[in-house]
Amino acid sequence: MGERDELGKTDQEEQEEKTREIDLNALFPEKGVDLNHLFPDEGTKKLLHDLKRNKRDIERFIKSLHVEEE
Repeated sequence: MGERDELGKTDQEEQEEKTREIDLNALFPEKGVDLNHLFPDEGTKKLLHDLKRNKRDIERFIKSLHVEEE
């Protein structure tokens, strides 16, 4: 059985996550163009995916700060 890293993922889970293709059209449905065609590079897709995830995490953090103030 593989060891888990600091986030609780095994080596196999990390490998599966890396090989999973990122669908930018599903990630940004509000855009009216084929983002997968505009950004075919996997590195760019991963960067955009990480940016979207980080933005969501930051928004959740800010929302939690407002809840504590009330």
